[in-house]
Amino acid sequence: MADKQPESKLSAPASEKGEASATAGATVQHSEPPAATPAPAPATAEAEPTATTGESSAPPQAGTAATTTSVTATVTALPPEHWTEAPAGDSDDDGDSALGEDALSSTASISSTILKYRTIHGRTFHSEIGNATYWGTNDERHSESLDVLHHLFTLCLDGEIYAAPVKDPKKALDIGTGTGIWAMDFADKWPGCEVIGTDISPIQPTWVPPNLKFEIDDCTQPWTFEAGSFDYVHIRYLQGCIADWYAFFREAYKALAPGGWLESHEASPNVFSDDDTLPPTSAIAQWGPLFVDGGKAIGRSFTIVDEDIQRKAMEEAGFVDIQEKLIKVPSGGWPADPKQREIGIFAQHAIETDVEGFILFMTTVLGWSREQVTVYIAHLRRELRSLKHHVCYWQKVVWGRKPETA
Repeated sequence: MADKQPESKLSAPASEKGEASATAGATVQHSEPPAATPAPAPATAEAEPTATTGESSAPPQAGTAATTTSVTATVTALPPEHWTEAPAGDSDDDGDSALGEDALSSTASISSTILKYRTIHGRTFHSEIGNATYWGTNDERHSESLDVLHHLFTLCLDGEIYAAPVKDPKKALDIGTGTGIWAMDFADKWPGCEVIGTDISPIQPTWVPPNLKFEIDDCTQPWTFEAGSFDYVHIRYLQGCIADWYAFFREAYKALAPGGWLESHEASPNVFSDDDTLPPTSAIAQWGPLFVDGGKAIGRSFTIVDEDIQRKAMEEAGFVDIQEKLIKVPSGGWPADPKQREIGIFAQHAIETDVEGFILFMTTVLGWSREQVTVYIAHLRRELRSLKHHVCYWQKVVWGRKPETA
């Protein structure tokens, strides 16, 4: 392990940060933009990987009418005044702490910030230099939630940290590395691989594996890495950050060596239930519209999974052997199945660790007051802890290979 500071590749640092994921629910289309009729939600927790020529079990499509069973992005967003006028309701606090404090705590070491940050209601965000935009806070509290999300991600992949058939990589790139926790795990797994993690905020620890380095970089700008220099490029949770996903995946294609793999992990902000336990006017159901509307206001999309952008952009860039894994993730400790219950507990904990850090930027963009944000958060926490709302969301992993002849 070595004590390292992130290197800056920019005179005015700015990049995409991708460790934050909102509570989700989605749509997959393999041709045109989302159609008007929702597909039924799969009954299983996970869809098998599908080849580029096949159809996956698709989540409900974006742009469709909402039902009490499947809440989509077209649920009408309630005005912020609704939350200060709504009755407080019963406390109903059946929060589950079955895993204990130790299992749910974060142990990441956070480095001192070296950039100028902007502040919203006392929380720091990356200052908007250049074109980079990240909608989550970059302080220590939010970093803890990002590390919980990383553990949730590994649970969803049965303990693995990636899905692509990576073999003996010599050089790997993690775009939007966030706290750097994924990059550190990958560097430990492949000690002979040079690993680079990039982000707009230097919130990564300084004590890292010797084969890992962090750089301050903006992935929304033309990439400055040597063409064909990476065997593997990893991208996670960049929804709401990228203005042009097709250009973004073309840059990844260019950076990869022939035969190299690209892997993308995203989630949709929309939630759903399979048993009519999620009213469209609930605080949980309103999570999706909050991000969809906020994303429109800043010119960034959160419906990457809903519109199948990962696959479409990979195909357009020239990737082959594209496969995907569609994962239905519960939120909360309500599932009877022990594995799904553990996943649900961590999904809930990831959000509850810093609800404010996830929504503060979007609610500010949409004109919410501090009081309205605070009351909405109280409603959301109460609903999550009640275990009465059997909430799920969609996560999607897509990976593809650059042709050997490219």
